[in-house]
Parts: sequence; C-alpha cells; structure tokens
Amino acid sequence: MEQPVPRQKFYRKMITTVTFNPSLDYVVSVDKFRTGTLNRTKTEKIFPGGKGINVSIMLAELGMETVACGFTAGFTGTMLLRLLDDRGVRNDFITVAQGFTRINVKIRSDTASELNGQGPVIGAADIRRLYEKLDGLTSDDVLILAGTIPDAMPQTVYMEIMKRLNGKKMKVVVDTTGNLLKNVLACHPFLVKPNGDELGDLFHVRISGIPDVVTYGRELQRMGAVNVLVSLGKDGAVLIDESGNVLQEAAPAGKVCSAVGAGDSMVAGFLTGYLKSGEYQTALKLGICTGSATAFCEGLAGRKDIEALLPSLGRLLGTDAGQAFPGL
Repeated sequence: MEQPVPRQKFYRKMITTVTFNPSLDYVVSVDKFRTGTLNRTKTEKIFPGGKGINVSIMLAELGMETVACGFTAGFTGTMLLRLLDDRGVRNDFITVAQGFTRINVKIRSDTASELNGQGPVIGAADIRRLYEKLDGLTSDDVLILAGTIPDAMPQTVYMEIMKRLNGKKMKVVVDTTGNLLKNVLACHPFLVKPNGDELGDLFHVRISGIPDVVTYGRELQRMGAVNVLVSLGKDGAVLIDESGNVLQEAAPAGKVCSAVGAGDSMVAGFLTGYLKSGEYQTALKLGICTGSATAFCEGLAGRKDIEALLPSLGRLLGTDAGQAFPGL
C-alpha cells in the first residue's frame, strides 16, 4: 500500500493555499427528505472541504507544486489531514486546542439542503503561528487566500496577511466575499475571483449581463485589484486583465452535476494556465475547462475528467492542448 505523503513545511516556488475554516463535507442522498421525521440515506460520501483545500487538490491534479495550510482541530481535523494525505496533497496545518474542524452536511434529495458546522476557536497565538509560517514565503511563491473565516475573527485578517507580506512582492490570489474581499483591494492582490452574484453583492446591485460584469469588475480594479476574474456558471467567465483588456469565454457543453468546488477549480486552472504560459487568454481557457470539469462531476474533478475536456480546449486555442499545457 502506498505510504501517505508526509506533511511538510513550505517550499520555494510553491503555490500555498490558506483555509481558515476547512471542513469534512459529508454528502448524502435521501429519497424524499422530510423534516421532523427519520430519514435514511441511500448513499454517503465524505470529502475534504474548504475553498483553499479545493484549490490545492485541483492544483495537484494539474501537476502543480502546492501545499495546503490553515487550521484544524479535534478528531475531525485528524481525518481531514488523512484525506489530504490520501490524495497526495502536501499540507502543513496548525492544530488548535479548542473545538473541532467542522462537518458540513449536504443532503441531496428532491431539494438540496445543507447544514454547516461552526468550526474551531482560533486564538491570537494560533494566528501568530500562521504568520510565522507565511514569513518563509518568497517572491517566487504564490499565496491563495480563499473562503470564509470563523465568525469570531476580524474581517481584516486577509488584509493583515497581505500587509505583512507586502515587501516580498509575491503574487496573492484572493477568493472570498464581502468585507473580507473589499479590505484586501488596497493591497493590490494579483487576482480576485467573485462570481456574478458575489460581484453584485459587493456593490448592492443585481448583475444582469456582461456589461454589468465589466462595469463592476473595473470598479474592483479601480479599488486595487490587478486582475478580476468573474465566474458566470454556464455562461463561462469574464476576465478583466491588468492591462484593462476584457476577455470572455463560454463554458463547454456538459451535464452539470454540482456547482460545489467549480469556482475553486477555476482558480486552480487559471493559475496553472498563467504560470505555464504567461498568457491571460490561455489561463482563462484552462480555468473554464477545469471549473467545468468539476461542475460535471460529483465532487472535485480528477485528472481524467479534466483531460476529457482538453481536446475542445485545444481547438479553442488553435493548437494541441498537450503542447499548450505540457504535463497535462
């Protein structure tokens, strides 16, 4: 039996993801789920969850060097690390003393229901330990701050991390919502990735088409973001790059199984495409391909799922996908 990949410290030229509030996602299917009575499951699956973790899993599938970090607690945290080891994802989480890594229950029935756990208590000393780890990063590294934070934590924590690392001149990707996102814009993140609804919520408007996406995406740039990638589900995505160019791509055809993790997969694909090619158009195409592959799966897409969509990606690029993305 293969030995699990040991948890290791940060590496140079590494893509590091931070997940403050990871989870075990317990996904069950139930015939005609009803409240107030006993329901029995038909199927049960458990996945490591959390936006940064999802990005690291997909980066590993794409052959990129990545390490997932953040905070875990209790026996559920131990299980989370085991699941990451089983998937070959390097990880370096901080174990905190109070609480448990949350369990998110996702019920698939005639309607979908979810129950998300609270997560552990993260104290000031735990935050200092994270800062000390991140101090080891260099300008060659990429940092991804993704997802929500526990309710008791300040909405400025991502901003404080970026301020601390400002002198390193490294690329930072931020995929979150609300004030957590707004607060980091002045620190000039390399990429932010709201979806259409999240973009509208930031400005208290309803996004009704591509012109609205461009208008409010440019506003995020005016506020400090370098590149703005807006995911639009079946309508693909729009990228407003650092030069102000607007790039738009449609999603490939396929049957959507679940949108969970699709946006995180898009981030992983986009970053992989950009780091391999240095081209935003190529990055956008691979991001959409990877996000769509996950949308067409139960859980995150695997390498074979992504490869199945690469021929259509290659035609879009006007070249062979294997040449465009060596190693895929």
